[in-house]
Amino acid sequence: MTVVLEQPVKARQGRDLVTPELFERLVDFCADEYGLERSVAERVQSEAIAMCHVMGITQAGDDMAPSKQVDSGWHTFMLHTEEYASWCQQNFGYFLHHRPNSKIRTEGLMADVVGRIKAQGFEVDERLWGTTADCNPPACCGDGPCC
Repeated sequence: MTVVLEQPVKARQGRDLVTPELFERLVDFCADEYGLERSVAERVQSEAIAMCHVMGITQAGDDMAPSKQVDSGWHTFMLHTEEYASWCQQNFGYFLHHRPNSKIRTEGLMADVVGRIKAQGFEVDERLWGTTADCNPPACCGDGPCC
């Protein structure tokens, strides 16, 4: 009798959806442009790529919004226009536009976005979304008891 041990499936990361070279360029730019430590810029960029991927494959671009921190990663990716346009075309068959709107980044909205990203098998750094157990920016937008 053979016993097969189940191995846990490793959650995906946004950084795995682009080449290592592109990821490094995006992180360098994000860190420099937004004054972030490199380790933070790596996390921000990975989250932004994962969010874009989920928005693109589910066509939920109008229903999802990034946290303020993750938005800097999306802006960074979009500013690399050739790579971003090519990536969108290869992954979704269309260009995923950034449609800024007046949505308030509530803790509820961020929790919904995080849930959608997790549902697609991605590891999520909830500290960047404000959905960790302790209330913290950017979700602390005046809609909770800690703000």
